[in-house]
Amino acid sequence: MGLYKRQRTLAAPASFAGRGLHSGKTVELTVHPAAPNFGIRFKRVDLPAKPMVAGHFNRVVDTSLATVIGENGCIVSTIEHLMAALAGLSIDNALVEIDDYELPIMDGSAAMFTRTIREKGIVEQDAPRFYFVIREPIILENGDKSVCLYPDNRRIISCIIEFDHPIIGRQSYEFELDDEQFETEISGARTFGFMQELELLKFYGLAKGGSLENAVAIDENGVINEEGLRWPDEFVRHKTLDCIGDFSLLGMPILGRIVLYKSGHNFNHEFLKTFFKKKKCWQTATIETMDAAAVCR
Repeated sequence: MGLYKRQRTLAAPASFAGRGLHSGKTVELTVHPAAPNFGIRFKRVDLPAKPMVAGHFNRVVDTSLATVIGENGCIVSTIEHLMAALAGLSIDNALVEIDDYELPIMDGSAAMFTRTIREKGIVEQDAPRFYFVIREPIILENGDKSVCLYPDNRRIISCIIEFDHPIIGRQSYEFELDDEQFETEISGARTFGFMQELELLKFYGLAKGGSLENAVAIDENGVINEEGLRWPDEFVRHKTLDCIGDFSLLGMPILGRIVLYKSGHNFNHEFLKTFFKKKKCWQTATIETMDAAAVCR
């Protein structure tokens, strides 16, 4: 079920620990329930003033290697997988307390975040849930990359990737946002990278926490990980996961069809900025105030 009338939060706190992908530092975080209309916010409990940064697109300060948000000199890095888990489970309000600047990479996917949060429970709140209802197409193109958003009475993501490598090639995946389907079909798709890129990152002091335990590594012959892939199309499933996390930074769920071609964090972020410049193409509404046609399947 991807459409809810009421806002949602966790029933109880969910805690995690692991290493940051780029920093290599051990970090702990706890996702707490939050009040209606709180949104998703991150609190740096390791800093003296314990500053907070909203998980919102206008707080994004970097998308080169991961999604990084920041405000007044405080940053929180690599938020995309946790944001995807929260959005995939239709959680609107949560406070994330973290004791360093980078979230743990876990196994390179959102599976552990998703599973633990579902085990803790999700509760509906006494406040309506608002949606961005798409009325007219919004299209952003740059070279061979594109992100398009079309009116639809469902919440759909259609993702296409192309890599000049035989193990990946061209892959496509379409997903209708649903809590259970997100957990079983999307949340476990791991981040991936090419060995030569990983070696270069490590040379420059990055990806200190990267390993075969938290990423799918590819060389000229194929996948290096002994266990292989979780799905033959795990690569495009992970890009779909990234999209869910990136688009959650709008602050409210979209009712419409997202179509991505060869996009990534940076281009997704450019689309979010375009989205807010095209206000005539969408409106905000609750399930109760939407046109009947917008919610009929």
